[in-house]
Amino acid sequence: MSAHQLAFELRTSARHFPIRVRPAARLSDDELFELCGRNKGLRIERTEGGELVIMSPTGGETSRRNAALVAALFGWASRDGSGIVFDSNGGFILPNGAERAPDASWVRKARWDALTPAQRERFPPLCPDFVAELRSPSDALDELHAKMREYADNGARLGWLLDPEARRVWVYEVRREAVCLEQPAELRGGEVLPGLVIELATIW
Repeated sequence: MSAHQLAFELRTSARHFPIRVRPAARLSDDELFELCGRNKGLRIERTEGGELVIMSPTGGETSRRNAALVAALFGWASRDGSGIVFDSNGGFILPNGAERAPDASWVRKARWDALTPAQRERFPPLCPDFVAELRSPSDALDELHAKMREYADNGARLGWLLDPEARRVWVYEVRREAVCLEQPAELRGGEVLPGLVIELATIW
């Protein structure tokens, strides 16, 4: 099935989200990029095994929270100057072959500059140094934790999983067990994002 044919299937058959599709043959990175371009109203990720995970746009409250998170990260990054910030529209090809689009992410400038212009225009072949996932009402918590472990296994140095309804944050760091913070007032970037402080009142 071509990316064009699969795009038609997604537009006409997707009624419940997220949905999972396993193409008869694994899509190449270029075919996946084309598929995402033909379905701009959907958020599409690819698992390590080649399965496609298709998600609908978020609701207003989740979108607001995500905008606040990205804005805080961008404000810090603009002052710090050592890296590049990406929002939830930015997909990355991880070393294990999965394509993921974190809700917010940051890549060291030296790593970004090492990519070719063509690599930057499509899904960059790297795992961000920092990733954040913001749980929406339709997200299964166990699947989000699996995604955070995947980021860590593929090179992310710091990760945050935020659950606004429970007001919990799980912090993932390299070679450490995830730590759960109960109703934290703020998050700090530590050694990976030095000087970053996010007041969670703007997100909760």
